[in-house]
Amino acid sequence: MLKIEHLTKIYGDKKAVDDLSLHIAPGEIYGFIGHNGAGKTTTIKACCGILQADSGKIYIDGTSVQENPLAAKAKIAYIPDNPDLYEFMTGIQFLNFIGDIFSVKPQTRQERIRKYADLFEITDDLAQPISAYSHGMKQKLAVISALLHEPKLLIMDEPFVGLDPKASHILKDLMRELCNNGGAIFFSTHVLEVAEKLCDKVAIIKNGKLIKSGTMEEVKGDASLENVFLELEGEQ
Repeated sequence: MLKIEHLTKIYGDKKAVDDLSLHIAPGEIYGFIGHNGAGKTTTIKACCGILQADSGKIYIDGTSVQENPLAAKAKIAYIPDNPDLYEFMTGIQFLNFIGDIFSVKPQTRQERIRKYADLFEITDDLAQPISAYSHGMKQKLAVISALLHEPKLLIMDEPFVGLDPKASHILKDLMRELCNNGGAIFFSTHVLEVAEKLCDKVAIIKNGKLIKSGTMEEVKGDASLENVFLELEGEQ
């Protein structure tokens, strides 16, 4: 579903991402962890076509992000670590705007908006301007907008930040549902306990380089993911 081949991104004399290769298959929830500045967000933005890679190839369900960006982006949804929404719109205006972009049919759109807004308990807030939303409400709206067109690949950067425990639980269930229906998820997180329980596979990045990846069992063995991460982070 997502194929990253020898991705490199350079800022000045610093390699933010250094020859990174990862393959995420349909049905997989793939966690991406590393310290601040390790290269997680740069990798994610390159996968979404927001940043141009200096070298390497990225494919979404067989479509090249570099060569056919519109077709690739039509297959994904992206939730950044800080949802930057159009605050002059109401919640429902924003969702309809996203529905228009992805050509979601009106009846289908209404059904999905109702389903997800009810789940996240913000149905009554959709008529309010986004500028009046709390950070958690903005995050919920971003999640709903991402699910509106049923993406094949959901890419998220710290998706649980700002969500209350109930909303986090709902999001985890929706993530597994998307993968059970043949989609895939690639997301970064600092909450290692969540990654350990939720992810099928995990990759650890340090200073732009992939230092370990595989199934959760392959990466952590009998230890906790936190202990493995701290041990790898301490290695020179």
